[in-house]
Amino acid sequence: MAATYVRRTAITRLSVTREQRITLEETIAEWKRGCQLATEMAWNRCHTKQDVQPLAYDAVREKTRLGSQHAVLATHQAADAITGCVERQRTGKKTSKPRFTAPTVTYDARTMTLFDDGTVSLATVEDRVRCPLVLPDDGDGYQWQFLDTDEWELTESTLKARDGAYFLHLGFRRPNTGQTTAEDGTVLGVDLGIENLAVTSTACFVNGRELTHRLCEFERTRAGLQQAGTRSAHRTLDRASGRQLRYVRDVLHNAANEIVGEARRYDCDVIALEDLTEIRTQTRAAWGHRWAFRTLSEYVAYKAEAVGIAVERVEPANTSRRCVECGFTAAENRRSRDEFRCQECGAAANADYNAAKNIGMRYVRRGHQSSRRTGDGRLALKSGTVTPNGGFTAYPDGFEAEFTDESAPSEAKL
Repeated sequence: MAATYVRRTAITRLSVTREQRITLEETIAEWKRGCQLATEMAWNRCHTKQDVQPLAYDAVREKTRLGSQHAVLATHQAADAITGCVERQRTGKKTSKPRFTAPTVTYDARTMTLFDDGTVSLATVEDRVRCPLVLPDDGDGYQWQFLDTDEWELTESTLKARDGAYFLHLGFRRPNTGQTTAEDGTVLGVDLGIENLAVTSTACFVNGRELTHRLCEFERTRAGLQQAGTRSAHRTLDRASGRQLRYVRDVLHNAANEIVGEARRYDCDVIALEDLTEIRTQTRAAWGHRWAFRTLSEYVAYKAEAVGIAVERVEPANTSRRCVECGFTAAENRRSRDEFRCQECGAAANADYNAAKNIGMRYVRRGHQSSRRTGDGRLALKSGTVTPNGGFTAYPDGFEAEFTDESAPSEAKL
């Protein structure tokens, strides 16, 4: 069985001289040319790395200044991009030939060497450049947990240019020593939304109003600048886009930390999220929100994995329309964005909270219906845990009762 790995990325800024900056700029430009050349040659012909490399390698070497290994990596980058397009085409979605415009370049063990003195050697279109990493003075800084140990192995990394500075996204991996199973564990259900960015089955609400406001403001600003069409407007848009992206990522990181923290507080083995594979067609949310949902899901996954909590996906259909108390499903149950009231049994709750419990319970039921049929999986609520057959176990004294249900005892009906 192939080994599985836990992967992490440590972002560090590089301290570069003027001459090194020029060399790195030239390397990035040649990298983009190499990736695009390989794409042009392979488009509509092949898409696997094994096929694209022999097809395009010689041309990339002849027509760019990339070294041998970087030419190989460029063909692999092109293959990955084309493969993504092929997969979208197979599901009936429109796609177009990839264009490589981002100011980045990929490095691996042959093109990059990390030294114990906090410097890194990078292959370029000229000679190698050796630059210091700008690392935290505090030994507890995030990067040190990967650099100061033999537990993590350096893998493929990415150099990115931004606002005249250079950042190295160092990739690390270590063997995954164990698999967490939810079939006999405690599950935290999480619903992602707009008014509430996330709501958990333990009644933790992550407010999304400020993020929604910022995304809407940015869409209006972008529309105005695009309509202006001037060079100055494009520069302003680039700067605004960078600020916006950094803000959104910060919000999503904080939200992911809150979700994982909630799972740890309630001793959950698994976090259950909606499967967002078809989010483009399943929601009317703006592009910014669709991207935020996917990114938040990814952040939760890797943060949870780091503390030994698995993340699983469930089919999202009708989770916002199904009554978690009696199972009755109807569009009329969700009376507004916030209000859920079952037309069958009269149970009332916050709509997102009801959906979060449905998501978590859907995964718990999956375990109970598996070939193992151990029946020990349970959903975490604020005041206790509940099983699909209605078994309710209250938490010890000191936990608050859930405030979004009409009465705490009704939890046992799930």
